[in-house]
Amino acid sequence: MIPSSFPAKQEIARLSAGMLLEIGAVDFRPDDPFTLASGLPSPTYVDCRKLISYPRIRATLMDFLTVTVMRDAGFEAFDNIAGGETAGIPFAALVAERMALPMSYVRKKPKGYGRNARIEGNMAEGDRVLLVEDLTTDGGSKISFVEAIRETGAQCAHTAVIFFYDIFPDTRENLAAHGISLHSLCTWWDVLAEARARSSFGTEVLDEVERFLKAPRAWQDARG
Repeated sequence: MIPSSFPAKQEIARLSAGMLLEIGAVDFRPDDPFTLASGLPSPTYVDCRKLISYPRIRATLMDFLTVTVMRDAGFEAFDNIAGGETAGIPFAALVAERMALPMSYVRKKPKGYGRNARIEGNMAEGDRVLLVEDLTTDGGSKISFVEAIRETGAQCAHTAVIFFYDIFPDTRENLAAHGISLHSLCTWWDVLAEARARSSFGTEVLDEVERFLKAPRAWQDARG
């Protein structure tokens, strides 16, 4: 069912950040940093995959994502909802259900046998496709998925995520240069603000996380 309520964006961001904190999807560890896929250290970690195990939170966030996209892009803007392998697939299915649209998904690379496809499901030439993912850092994987969608002859000018890092200044510009608009529910800044409001993690930890968020590359360079 298409959601009919439209909370203010600021309230959506606050509530979404709070839900991520509530289920332990966020962790701050400045003294023992996580290692990102890039090999760089980070005091922050978010695991949106955990959301699929919490039905009430999952449903609320998918309502939020649906209304955010419709408000920002239009109520009749899409013909197909595509999820990125693998984390985006369940969220794409849930959004597609709400918007009463077909769902497909995009592989990270061709299957390697059979049709050697990157797109699974039906996607027709000219379809206006919304790419749904769990999160984005610098937008690189979104560009790859969108290029695969466009190779089918479909159109893809929008991607929607639950969580956007929003700490690398060129992310939106890079996506825009590829004709992609980004829609998200909350960022690290929203999570940090909500963590302070809830007195989560301790002041010293949150202060160090804030230093990282304000200058992530400098923080990483200082730690090798």
